[in-house]
Amino acid sequence: MSKRILFVCLGNICRSPSAHAVTRALAPDWQIDSAGTSDWHVGEPPYGPMQKAARARGIEMADLRARQFGPADFDAFDMIVAMDADNLARIEAQRPAGNETPVHLLTDFGNTGADHVPDPYYTRDFDGCLDLIEACARALIARG
Repeated sequence: MSKRILFVCLGNICRSPSAHAVTRALAPDWQIDSAGTSDWHVGEPPYGPMQKAARARGIEMADLRARQFGPADFDAFDMIVAMDADNLARIEAQRPAGNETPVHLLTDFGNTGADHVPDPYYTRDFDGCLDLIEACARALIARG
């Protein structure tokens, strides 16, 4: 059975497109997308250094473009996955009345000990971000 998963971060140029690209590589039969809670980068490709780090692992994301999260996403996906608590709160603030689509933190999956995915745009730790995303994505997929 195909799953429809949306990954969400703030700008949709580092963390969520990385989760998008990693998960679609690991679960090609799933329908994966990503979005940002802000409109800062709408239409832009993922951040260059993030793409470079992913490409070094054989993960391609140059085809992705940033888009903004909206209330219609609750009906379009089986699950919404946020990169941190602030973005999870921004997502929940847009939940339509009566909608029950589950929203989780990516770090809810896997046994990583992390409570969020740090933003490599600021930390500059692109490889560490990808390590965490991959571990959590593998656990999410295993959960089905």
